[in-house]
Amino acid sequence: MTDPLDMRGTLCPEPVLAARRALAALPPGAVLEMLADDPVAELDITHFCTRTGHSLLSVTRRDGVFRFRIRRAA
Repeated sequence: MTDPLDMRGTLCPEPVLAARRALAALPPGAVLEMLADDPVAELDITHFCTRTGHSLLSVTRRDGVFRFRIRRAA
């Protein structure tokens, strides 16, 4: 298992742009894990996945940090 993409300390739109780049480098069906602490990251990543067809598998929040699991679209 690879380390999650760590976007803590960055603000919109950086987490979404980084997720886009990371997902583009993965094969279809692969899962990206990403950490972010931007308060609007949950809304931004959810909207990004809806627009692009990627599946947001889960979002958890602990101590102000979101952990996203995103499955790359085919």
